[in-house]
Amino acid sequence: MAIVASSVAAAAQSAAPGADQIKTMSARFAPVDLTADVSKLPANERQALAKLVEAAKVMDTLFLRQVWAGNETMLLELLQDSSPLGHERLHYFMLNKGPWSRLDRFDAFVPGAPGKPEQANFYPADATKEQVEEWVSTLSAGQKTAATGFYSTIRRNAEGKFIAVPYSYEYQGELAHAAALLREAAALTRQPTLKTFLEKRAQAFLTNDYYDSDVAWMELDASIEPTIGPYEVYEDEWFNYKAAFEAFITLRDEAESAKLARFGAELQEIENNLPIDPKFRNPKLGALAPIRVVDVVFSAGDGNRGVQTAAYNLPNDERITAEKGAKRVMLKNTQDAKFAKVLLPISKIALAPKDHGSIDFDAFFTHILMHELMHGLGPHNITAGERPSTVRQELKETYSTIEEAKADISGLFALQFLVDRGKLEKKYEQTMYTTYLASMFRSIRFGLNEAHGRGVAMQLNYFLDKGGVTVAQDGTFAVNPARIKQNIIDLTHDLMTMEAMGDYAAAKQMIATMAVNRPPTQRVLDRLTSVPVDIEPRFVTAATLK
Repeated sequence: MAIVASSVAAAAQSAAPGADQIKTMSARFAPVDLTADVSKLPANERQALAKLVEAAKVMDTLFLRQVWAGNETMLLELLQDSSPLGHERLHYFMLNKGPWSRLDRFDAFVPGAPGKPEQANFYPADATKEQVEEWVSTLSAGQKTAATGFYSTIRRNAEGKFIAVPYSYEYQGELAHAAALLREAAALTRQPTLKTFLEKRAQAFLTNDYYDSDVAWMELDASIEPTIGPYEVYEDEWFNYKAAFEAFITLRDEAESAKLARFGAELQEIENNLPIDPKFRNPKLGALAPIRVVDVVFSAGDGNRGVQTAAYNLPNDERITAEKGAKRVMLKNTQDAKFAKVLLPISKIALAPKDHGSIDFDAFFTHILMHELMHGLGPHNITAGERPSTVRQELKETYSTIEEAKADISGLFALQFLVDRGKLEKKYEQTMYTTYLASMFRSIRFGLNEAHGRGVAMQLNYFLDKGGVTVAQDGTFAVNPARIKQNIIDLTHDLMTMEAMGDYAAAKQMIATMAVNRPPTQRVLDRLTSVPVDIEPRFVTAATLK
């Protein structure tokens, strides 16, 4: 048996990618120096910023643990391997926040790593999805809210029964440290709304009640714009219930934020004209819809793994979005780098030469903004049968894919709506569809195991089926202006109606049949091997802070 075990171990070791192969995998992320201008910050605010960077680093520790219970042990082992292979494994491990390549269907690249657990480390390793679902079905309404909420893990008690454990207990040591750093930053800043947010978020880390700090984050009006805490649910591939820890420590771009603020005033009119049954529209959106354009100083946790976030729409808590609205944050220096390093080179290969001049940064930037705005529109709190529920809870593991596709496609609908009403320049009609088509190949390269990539593959196949996008004999793709607008209206209707009905079966069916790379798409992807998939940020400004 020892000989057999040794043979199996040797086979696994030889099957693992070597240093050169891992280096090639890492090279798909183009290194980029991300800078932000801190020269105008007073000394006390720079010190507060440095404290926030330190607090953000705690989110890396927490996220590693949330992804997989074995991550921290494996990281320590990798740190002890000073060989060229060990160096490459460590580098790629930190890029992916674990031993699985997020661009390659979560293939393991470190020997000894199991398959990536779909439940991450939010649920007991020995539990099945069906067992958790059955347990949840036996709970009272209050217990079910705790068990399926953002801020709890599911563990077993001494008798082996499932229990919900608040994050404030599960991660109490790290959260206490992060809370202390936030309070130190709060003591340093002279900006009232920043001080309030930091104090309330520190309290939330200890109490597990994030409501007040989420509202304070919505009302934040300061030169330093931090986002820190548990937010996105992508890592919970069982149900999309559990929030992962992340951080974006940024500086606000006052001029760009002022230019985009006008979009917030258009949201109710867009909602009132969504191509869905009027009963599914929200007659009164939350009053707050701040839009911030920022430059990233430092990001961590779920905000810095694999493909980099370009923008976000938060909070995800349906109570906040219904009562207050949501804030959209645009990461401008990140988007600048993605456009230059990735999108422009893709367009030269995927699109016909006549369309190369229609690839426009403003169209790219504005659609990303509209994508984030549209996360806040359409169905959220719904009725399933006769009980109140949310789209997220009804669509379960399909939610992130459907929601990302909905935000993309309805973002195009909203842009055209604003162009038609003279609220946006007519030039966008000439650039936004072609720019988005090029960007679709950018997103599909994130992988069909990832919500954004799956959602975009569904959209592209829909356009191909319905005539909004065509493929030339040379394999290049083009927008068909005669069909694309109606395609967008129809798909917006279908996805939002699916969400309004909480139609889990329809969502599963759409993903299974449409989230695939068909041969014409794959041929373009095969020609993109020399183009980076995304960027690897180097936080050079953060390194200068003391």
